[in-house]
Amino acid sequence: MLETICQKTNEFIAQMPKSLRKEYGQFFTSAETACFMASLFDLSGLNKSVSILDAGAGSGILAISIAERILKQDSSIKVEVVCYENDPHVLPLLKSNLDLVKKKYKNFSFKVIEDNYIISQRDSFNGNLFAQECKKYDLVIGNPPYKKISKDAPEALAMPVVCHGAPNLYFLFASMGIFNLKENGQMVYITPRSWTSGAYFENFRKYLIGNTSLERIHLFESRTDVFDKESVLQETMIFKLKKQKKHPSKVVISTTNGNGDFSRISHFDAPYDTVVSPLTNYVYLPANKDNLEVLKKIGSFENTLPSLGMKMKTGLVVDFRVPELLESEKSESNVPLFYSRHIKEGRVSFPAGIEHEFVSNEKQSLLQKNRNYLFVKRFTSKEERRRLQSGIYLKRKFPGYQFISTQNKINFIDGEEELSECTVYGLYVLFNSTIYDSYYRILNGSTQVNSTEVNSMPIPNLLQIQEMGRMLIKSKDFSEKNCDEILQEACA
Repeated sequence: MLETICQKTNEFIAQMPKSLRKEYGQFFTSAETACFMASLFDLSGLNKSVSILDAGAGSGILAISIAERILKQDSSIKVEVVCYENDPHVLPLLKSNLDLVKKKYKNFSFKVIEDNYIISQRDSFNGNLFAQECKKYDLVIGNPPYKKISKDAPEALAMPVVCHGAPNLYFLFASMGIFNLKENGQMVYITPRSWTSGAYFENFRKYLIGNTSLERIHLFESRTDVFDKESVLQETMIFKLKKQKKHPSKVVISTTNGNGDFSRISHFDAPYDTVVSPLTNYVYLPANKDNLEVLKKIGSFENTLPSLGMKMKTGLVVDFRVPELLESEKSESNVPLFYSRHIKEGRVSFPAGIEHEFVSNEKQSLLQKNRNYLFVKRFTSKEERRRLQSGIYLKRKFPGYQFISTQNKINFIDGEEELSECTVYGLYVLFNSTIYDSYYRILNGSTQVNSTEVNSMPIPNLLQIQEMGRMLIKSKDFSEKNCDEILQEACA
């Protein structure tokens, strides 16, 4: 039956323009992924009547996968599926697929709600996860729409308790899915992994962590393992949770090593408090036991940049917004403008002989004091070996300037008081070490280095950082291997 549904879904995808599906944030789940998600539910102790919710159901493959698994196990169980879907183009396919199931299993029933899943429940959703004003379900499964909306969109206004700025529909669907769960009910969702860290998703994480327990996390080594008919750039994950406030002692972490057929899965148990950090309110995604050791080591440090009077900030100049202020030749009325391409092998190399290396000094908001900084690239390519790439900037190497500027594709670490050269060199040791690069990859699956996340990273104390700086200055060896050795010796 799933083969038939997949064939019909693929025919739908082929005849529907991607631009039209993008309006709804549609990415269809493969049969292999749907079956795997259905397998994550614990079906022991099911009642004789089970309710299933699939919001943003698309072709219905997720709801059908778990419904068929239940009915194959015990055909006497009454299974009710409720699907939310308001895309008129896919509704005929959804209803046709659900009819196929109904013809096969007499105890299967379904209802398709052709309404906006979020807006239609806004009067019930008030932050009380256990309110009974709306229908509650035993099992919730979903591949929610992935689409950014404005902060004043009706869906965002309906769920202020989880929103921060302009939200994405996928985590609004996940929040409402939690709301729609019965107490002790189970939910399995496939989403981007971006929600697990950073300030943007903080309210959602608090909502999820405070009212559910994460039981399983599945990570994909390849983005193409998930949506085989789609071009998906986001790192994707599957998570399973239970609606209960008591947390388990462990979370099962698994990864797919193959081509999306789930025939080769590795898994291990991770301590719950290591994955779900009570200190940072982040959800860490270690892919193996080596990653757990990284989290344990970094977690032993008790300081952060802000606690030591420092902070990572984002570069000031968005160059395409101020083209009239950009200049290619040095003059008395401009200052150096540093780009990520100026960061080379741990140092800042300027000038690089490129266009627009200077910016007019007429706009004060684009200027920063010529002080000692650690520059860090904001973006790296997926193929690059290191995510954290930094360069030491020393003001004495750029005499004659009271101010400089930075393009917004780099970050810089500054202090409440100017950083000493030893401090900057010590910070370089941290950011150029293997363990901190590994830590950041566990923390964030994207290629962007986020200042909010860096500012939350545990780091050694200031004396240790300065000692590492002195050791680096003495050795004159900027290699990753040497930074690893210095970090190990200074923080033993």
